Amino acid sequence: MPGFHRLRPSYDLVIVGGGHAGLQAGLKVGLLNHTGLVLGRGPKFSRSFYAPKMDNIPGFPEGISGHKLLDLQTAALKAVEGSVGYLSPATVVGARRAPEGFEVDFDWLAQRQVARGRALVLAMGVIDRIPEVGAEISPIFPWANLGIVDFCILCDGHELKGKTVAVLGSDAFAVRTALDLQHFEPASVELLTLGRSLLAESPAEERQELTGQLARAGIGHFESEMVGFDGLRERRFHVRLADGTVRQYDRGFSALPWYRMNHEIPHALGARFDVEGYVVTDEDCRVLAQEGGEPIPGLYCVGDQRNGWNQIPEAWATAERAVIHAYAHYL
Repeated sequence: MPGFHRLRPSYDLVIVGGGHAGLQAGLKVGLLNHTGLVLGRGPKFSRSFYAPKMDNIPGFPEGISGHKLLDLQTAALKAVEGSVGYLSPATVVGARRAPEGFEVDFDWLAQRQVARGRALVLAMGVIDRIPEVGAEISPIFPWANLGIVDFCILCDGHELKGKTVAVLGSDAFAVRTALDLQHFEPASVELLTLGRSLLAESPAEERQELTGQLARAGIGHFESEMVGFDGLRERRFHVRLADGTVRQYDRGFSALPWYRMNHEIPHALGARFDVEGYVVTDEDCRVLAQEGGEPIPGLYCVGDQRNGWNQIPEAWATAERAVIHAYAHYL
């Protein structure tokens, strides 16, 4: 299906992003008998693509991989391809208001194209910061792809009971993540600060408070830089440090800030952002304006890019709310 849709002069909704939220929005557009276009860079750009098993997806009691779930959602979208197109890989480079709604510029088949829609749904997601070794992110991929290194406490915290865990990060978020993991009853938790000083950028009062909480919880930290990994054959996370030591864990847990939050397009459209960098919306996922705080007519944001919980069922729910609101008010 991707790559064979013939562009229409205009659509009821244009959806930027082909992850779980964007695919669900596209499906809902078709089910509501409207025309739509989903512009996605490809499944591998979804945060869940490499997740080997997710346990919080309704209808899959044995769990399902992120790759398989994206395949199933793409197949569902194909069922409404008479009214909803899906172009992938397509790279969106800009969007703007137009007299009849919105215009979206994107690159597809080595050409610059324009999609026009009465309403626009932003579903571009966010990008995790991957722990680096020697300025490269690839060394940790084998451990992440097997689920030995996790990125989401709400998705994977339940798997840590009785396990030794390394939390990767040095700031207040990493410390709070390490403390929060105690709820899941791991055997032990340690912080690896990746060559940085623990809480170096935190105010003195916060640093004192969090350091005390770590001490009371028995959570130690190591500030030597990571230089490599071992233990893959045993399905364990062994970390080689620059000081020559090797720390051995059952699981790793990344608590690094986002690498990219895809601000450019919502910023150009006048969106408001919260203090953490997420696009601010109302309960119908209408984007609120930076100036005045009122909803921007016809503009929605769903999934991980929107303020709220970063969970796939939540992404689906936001997609449903946005498209239903557009159906009722703009279409």
